[in-house]
Amino acid sequence: MGNEVGEPVLSTFFGIIVRMYREAGGKHNTPHVHAEYSGDEVVVALDGTVLEGGIPKNKLKLLEAWMEIHREDLEVNWKLLSCGEQFFRIDPLW
Repeated sequence: MGNEVGEPVLSTFFGIIVRMYREAGGKHNTPHVHAEYSGDEVVVALDGTVLEGGIPKNKLKLLEAWMEIHREDLEVNWKLLSCGEQFFRIDPLW
């Protein structure tokens, strides 16, 4: 993580930073996002399953709601990144 060029921040809302990485041969085969809040990080599959880590429960609920609203956009971004294409940003929760 950190300051990679073109760091793939999809969205930021309520202090939650949501990223999606291109992970050719990565350890998580299932499409997922990484979310960070106040130094904590969680990896969540697009179906809502927590794969690794954790953030405060109220923030996780916000993340899950956002993921449900933007499921199609997340799936498209996963496909784009998997093909080495550029991702697009997704609207935050308001």
